[in-house]
Amino acid sequence: MLDQTTKRKLDSARQILVGKVPDPKAQVEQITTALVYKFMDDMDKESEELGGKAKFFANGFSQYSWTKLLDSKLSGQERLDLYVQAITNMSKNPHIPQLFRDIFKGAFLPYNDARTLSLFLKEINEFNYEHSENLGNAFEYLLSILGSQGDAGQFRTPRHIIDFMVDVVDPKKNETILDPACGTAGFLISAYKHILKQNKEKALTPDEKLKLMNNLAGYDISPDMVKLALVNMYLHGFPEPKIHEYDTLTSEKRWDETFDVILANPPFMTPSGGIVPHKRFSVQSGKAEALFVDYILEHLNIHGKGGVVIPEGILENYTKDFAKIRKMLVENGLYAIVSLPVGTFNPYSGSIKTSIVFFDKKIKSDYILHFQVEHDGFDLGRNRNAIKENDLPEVKNVIVGLRDNKKQLVSDKVFYFKKSDVLNSDGISLNKIFYQKSKANDNFKLIELGKLFDIEKGSLQSQKNIAGQYTFITASEEWKTHNEYSHESEAIIFAMGASGSLGRTHYINGKFIASDLCFILTPSKEYKGKIDLNYYNNYFVLMREEIIRALARGAAKKAINQRNFKQYKVPCPEYSVQLEIMDKVNKLNIEIKNREDEKEILQNSISDLKGKIKNLIL
Repeated sequence: MLDQTTKRKLDSARQILVGKVPDPKAQVEQITTALVYKFMDDMDKESEELGGKAKFFANGFSQYSWTKLLDSKLSGQERLDLYVQAITNMSKNPHIPQLFRDIFKGAFLPYNDARTLSLFLKEINEFNYEHSENLGNAFEYLLSILGSQGDAGQFRTPRHIIDFMVDVVDPKKNETILDPACGTAGFLISAYKHILKQNKEKALTPDEKLKLMNNLAGYDISPDMVKLALVNMYLHGFPEPKIHEYDTLTSEKRWDETFDVILANPPFMTPSGGIVPHKRFSVQSGKAEALFVDYILEHLNIHGKGGVVIPEGILENYTKDFAKIRKMLVENGLYAIVSLPVGTFNPYSGSIKTSIVFFDKKIKSDYILHFQVEHDGFDLGRNRNAIKENDLPEVKNVIVGLRDNKKQLVSDKVFYFKKSDVLNSDGISLNKIFYQKSKANDNFKLIELGKLFDIEKGSLQSQKNIAGQYTFITASEEWKTHNEYSHESEAIIFAMGASGSLGRTHYINGKFIASDLCFILTPSKEYKGKIDLNYYNNYFVLMREEIIRALARGAAKKAINQRNFKQYKVPCPEYSVQLEIMDKVNKLNIEIKNREDEKEILQNSISDLKGKIKNLIL
């Protein structure tokens, strides 16, 4: 837990820098460099107090010791010149470990203001080196303030999502663990803490702890991220963190390394021109998200397991490459999909719809679980403020219970579908809408909308409307008129592209034209049975919210894709049953109308009585 004093010191250091170094990432780098500088001096002092010698600031580098840097006899400009020389030359210091040389590689001071530097170093001087969890937590807080999206679609994974994934995957002390796009090493630190907590009753021996540290590895293409990850792990007690600057998608240098556990939130964005993968990838895709999932699955050991954040396209995109990735997931032990709300990664990448996939090669289940998370403990605004509603604990309990104890836990957030159905489906889809059960009646068969209806998009833009004698149906509640018509038939009009009106339906029988923000549903010429459009219009009205939740995509402007809409399954009772249901519905609607009329009469009567009371008193 981060204490408030340490938090205040870090905030103060950032506040001093902000006028000269406005970028949060650059602030973190400057604080990181200065902290490591200070901690090396602290370790030298500790060594000298114990009768030893300074080992970091020795020989020609003794002139750069922190103590000399903060000597009050130095002028501000002299201190600035000495600091610049020190951080520039420190990577050449033969007396410091390679880890520290890597941290100082390329270090520089991005401003030339002696007063700012003196104030900043004074604040850093308040920190003292301890190989403790407090220092690690302080650095984690520092990393959490990184507030801008990086290049190539990189964004920070919220701590609660990292911990949720680690808890579900449940890595063990003797397992090797990799994050192939590790960023600041959040997954690796969380896995380390998780394993320590697992072994709290019987603490790990020093040898076991060292082995655990050597079992954790991370790759990242960014030297800046590698530097931050190295410091993060070092401050959590790792003497030699195994963090490598490595291009996971194009280099073959580490291809033959495999792991028991892989946890990742890899970058989704593909650089301009795509990626040219080497021939060892099973999927020769130019898309980063496809290649990362391929890499992860191919680098698990024979009994490996893991959890990965993916963009929704991996579950739904119908290209050959994505279909092959889905097949690989299913065949490599995919057992759960957790769909996260849009906004989970605010402020970094709020508009991307994401899911977490969990897989374990040892699990031989015939089913895949799908969870729709509505709340993750934080609101979906830019600042992601904490709220009471949180589905993640329940989701974790259901997954772990079903996976480990084979318990059939009841939850309205879980949906099951068979792996055999997925592998036999068109495009090997992992979109749950193609496998849902009927809520209306389990006895009714489910049929895709595209088989019951001919579905086409409306043709008229609302702003091009010319008033006339024919009905013009838009996404709004009120109908308009137009001087031409495109259809003369019985139809259902379904609003598919107007966010506020999404999912609204209209029944019509006659001459009409529809907005280009609507689907026109007419009975399929290929379907051999009969259907009652009034029945399905009522069905759409009642299921509107669920259909939107299942099919709508987009952030600011949600819309429903025609292909997905056609594949959405609805109950299809016999035609006679549809008519019977509608007869009962019509009678109930008449009863509702009668009750509403009675209510209106009663309200008028009450109003009259209140009026008489008013007249008597006033």
